[in-house]
Amino acid sequence: MIAVDTNVLVYAHRREVAEHRVAQECLRTLAEGREPWAIPWPCVYEFFSVTTNRRIWHNTASTPQQAWAQLDAWFASPSIRLLAEAPGFTSVLADFMCRPRVRGAVVHDARIAAICVSHGVDALFSRDRDFSLFPELDVRNPFA
Repeated sequence: MIAVDTNVLVYAHRREVAEHRVAQECLRTLAEGREPWAIPWPCVYEFFSVTTNRRIWHNTASTPQQAWAQLDAWFASPSIRLLAEAPGFTSVLADFMCRPRVRGAVVHDARIAAICVSHGVDALFSRDRDFSLFPELDVRNPFA
């Protein structure tokens, strides 16, 4: 199962970013495919927060209705799985959180990585290099 990180979701939604076409095609392929794919719940919240943030997008920030409509479109995929903390999550999270460079914003990435690992995710599509701190999770950059 492939999971998708926030940055790929944001790029797929925001037409003005250079990565839009690649991200949109990536999400379309997953959503229309037969294989299960996933979005971790923390990425859902972060997507909504980022795309509606006027400090980032100024006058072009998505409205809450636009952001939710995009999420609804992805949620409509018959092969999607929304991932939350699962049995075994806390032991994986404890290992990830106690690593030397896991501080500040990386704590959020540790949570996403632990959710993915505890669900047996095959790979996470992301451009975020902080996930390299968790080699237990195969991270693939769809823009490379």
